[in-house]
Amino acid sequence: MYIQDQLQEIRANIAAAEKRAGRTPGSTTLLAVSKTFPVSDIMQAYADGQRLFGENRLQEALEKIPAMPTDCEWHIIGPLQRNKVRKTLEAGVTLLQAVDSSKLAAAISRIAGELGITARILLEVNVDGEESKHGFTPDGLQEEWDALVALPNLDIRGLMCIPAPTATAEGARPAFVHLRRLAEELRARGPLPLPELSMGMSHDYTVAVEEGATIVRVGSAIFGKRDYA
Repeated sequence: MYIQDQLQEIRANIAAAEKRAGRTPGSTTLLAVSKTFPVSDIMQAYADGQRLFGENRLQEALEKIPAMPTDCEWHIIGPLQRNKVRKTLEAGVTLLQAVDSSKLAAAISRIAGELGITARILLEVNVDGEESKHGFTPDGLQEEWDALVALPNLDIRGLMCIPAPTATAEGARPAFVHLRRLAEELRARGPLPLPELSMGMSHDYTVAVEEGATIVRVGSAIFGKRDYA
């Protein structure tokens, strides 16, 4: 019952954070980050009503997607290599959350066109300027915005970020504020509504909800500590 208990606690925490922020109840989507965890654990979450799951690596997603009920929805939340775009789109992944460059966006646009589909993506922003992190810089995204918007076969749904590690959840708030304000600036430029902000993980998701996250990516707080061995 551990996973079900954790899910219920997290949903209650999200609802409380929405209320504190004066947001519409239910306006935040919980994405269960299932990377490294077995299908048996994911099925426990499914039994408690969870339907949205996130994987970092395509190969792991390809193993899990066929093993789970077909009403599950899957996001790729880790870096995506251009040579794996076709397989990812063919696998039925519904959102690519970490599109971190114009070259990757262009490759997704081209391959989606060849497949006759529209690919749903988020643009990853390196809000803290960490050299080790992927993503557009905020200024770089502003500079490339018009070219990105012009790419066909893409539905740019919004932005995502992974803040620099902080000692407390509160320490991540400036990064979340930065991403929200950047999205507001891009909406004002048009023409996209950019409804999604994917930000917040197991240790700081409530702060992210307070700052406008529409998707929070929670893994270890649901499934327990990961074993990378």
